[in-house]
Amino acid sequence: VLGASTLVNSQDGDWGYVTLVIQENDRDVRKWQDLFEQLREKHLIPIIRLAASPQGEVWRRPEEKDAHEWVDFLNKLNWVVKKRYIVLFNEPNHASEWGGEVDPESYGKVALAFARALKESHSDYVVMLGGLDAAAPQYPTQFWDSGEFMGEVCKDAQFCKNLFDNIDAWASHSYPNPGFSGSVWDSGKKSIRGYEYELNLLKELGVEKDLPVLITETGWKQGVLSEDTIAENYRIAFEQIWAQDTRIQAVTPFVFKYLSEPFIGFSWKKDGGYSAQYNTVKDLQKKKGNPEQIQKGTMEISLPDMLIARSTYHFSVSLKNEGQALWNQEDGYTLSIKSNTDEVKTLVPDVRKIRPFEEDRMNITIKTPAKPQTIELTLLLKKNDEVIMETKKHTIKIEPFPSLAIKTSIFPKMVSNGEDFEVQLFNTDQELVFSKKGLSMRKGTILVENIADIIPGHWYRIVLIGYPYIPRQEIQVIYKGVNKITLKRLLPFDADGNGRMNLNDLKEMIMNPQFFLRFIPWNQL
Repeated sequence: VLGASTLVNSQDGDWGYVTLVIQENDRDVRKWQDLFEQLREKHLIPIIRLAASPQGEVWRRPEEKDAHEWVDFLNKLNWVVKKRYIVLFNEPNHASEWGGEVDPESYGKVALAFARALKESHSDYVVMLGGLDAAAPQYPTQFWDSGEFMGEVCKDAQFCKNLFDNIDAWASHSYPNPGFSGSVWDSGKKSIRGYEYELNLLKELGVEKDLPVLITETGWKQGVLSEDTIAENYRIAFEQIWAQDTRIQAVTPFVFKYLSEPFIGFSWKKDGGYSAQYNTVKDLQKKKGNPEQIQKGTMEISLPDMLIARSTYHFSVSLKNEGQALWNQEDGYTLSIKSNTDEVKTLVPDVRKIRPFEEDRMNITIKTPAKPQTIELTLLLKKNDEVIMETKKHTIKIEPFPSLAIKTSIFPKMVSNGEDFEVQLFNTDQELVFSKKGLSMRKGTILVENIADIIPGHWYRIVLIGYPYIPRQEIQVIYKGVNKITLKRLLPFDADGNGRMNLNDLKEMIMNPQFFLRFIPWNQL
């Protein structure tokens, strides 16, 4: 997969095509889904050619009833892109490819049954007839001339119409014949421009559709020609012939890797490296594809209906990918927050790689406006500038700072006054969300004003700290406006300042005799 991706997606290219063959005895959903995931990662679009199974020296002839099992298998796969390219078997004008005997009528009926079943099961299938061997002689029942074969398939005009009503593109095996060594400049039925003959033939047979062409097989055979000659032929073919014809959608030469007979002469990959044409084609300038992919998933964030002005909040976003695309920053996927005011400031992380049927969580930061108002927030998932998913609009009322009056007393004081207290607020996740130091106590009351970063109506653990007192805490809901809470009496037993009472406190008191003055009720220490 990596070698194919490097070949077809090089030089500004992206989302090139590869042709793969699936045999009926190899319909392993997990295996093929794993391969599809590799293709998705490497931006390769699969063209799937269906194949029966070998029976001795020939391929078993498919039957109309086989369509159901194929459709069931293919529909279990999460395809790489929206369009599902399917080629209905291979060169049926060869007896060896069709159960030992060429039978155009049989092929036509099977192709129609398969095409209908595929199209009825899902509208995204792009169905093609099997590519024909344009060099085959007319030698029934072993070989049929490709023109004669299609003429026989379409001898009944109504049947031909029904068939091509379900065909969406044309698969062509435009080989440079004779002997897979013809000139790159040749034209006609047995050349690399053989698709032109085939399209003209379809018009003669009454097919009115303008079908896009996918050349799923082509290539010169090594040994007959040198590697350098073949490489130059490919350069000319791609740059000056195929790329100039807007009808051609894809060209996937035969064959990427085949290291034994009878096809080693066509293999682009060799033991220990690649053939000359690989490097030549890799270096050709290419077009950047942008195939449509089904975008589907869920994006969830829980936002309150009330927040505090001039505050900073952190919220968790859940992203679940249930579509075809691989979501990540490198492919242009971003999270953003749309607001009705530019006074809202947000910090959103990069989208990490989220494969289909994977889920990720990430934290976003929201800074609220300085003044009370009503804001509207919507979380967006975009690919480049296109919104592919969004949450509902969240309407949030921004309230002014609340305050908190803490009522307590200091043991054994007659009048509870003190300095340098600290108040901390922890949320239900035990995260410190607010703290204020340097607070004063007057007559047993500490007033905490301008409380930021809390969510009104939520529970908080309120902690009061002040040396040398044992900290006091209580859990309470904090609302907008003025809040009140009463804490237990403060005990001056934390001489070492570690937040709890132990034997070390007694040691500190003994070493500092003035500490005991705190136990005189009228002393102001």
